[in-house]
Amino acid sequence: MITLSERAARKIESMHAEAAAGDKLLRVLVETGGCSGFQYGMSFDEVKEDDEKLESHGVTFVVDPASHAYLDGCNIDFDDGLQGKGFEIQNPNAQSTCGCGKSFN
Repeated sequence: MITLSERAARKIESMHAEAAAGDKLLRVLVETGGCSGFQYGMSFDEVKEDDEKLESHGVTFVVDPASHAYLDGCNIDFDDGLQGKGFEIQNPNAQSTCGCGKSFN
C-alpha cells in the first residue's frame, strides 16, 4: 500500500487541474540514478496495461509493478512551509537516503 497525506492529495489535485492533464493520472515511480542508486519520480501519465491503480484521500494514482516493489509501505507528503522541500516520500524499504530526499538505496 502506498498512501498520500491529505496535503499531498490536495497538491496533486491542484497540479492536475493546472496542468489540464485530462485523463492522465499521477504516476509514482522509481528509476535508477540519483546520489544513492535509485531516485523517485512523479508525473502525469497515461495508464499502462500492467499499472496498479491506487487511491488515497480521493486521489487515484498509478504505479508500475517494478516501482511498487520499492514503494510498498511508503507515505507521500507535501511540505510547502518556509523550509518546505515539496513532495517527500517516507520509504520504510530504503536502507539509506540522500540528503536531497529524492534518492535512496
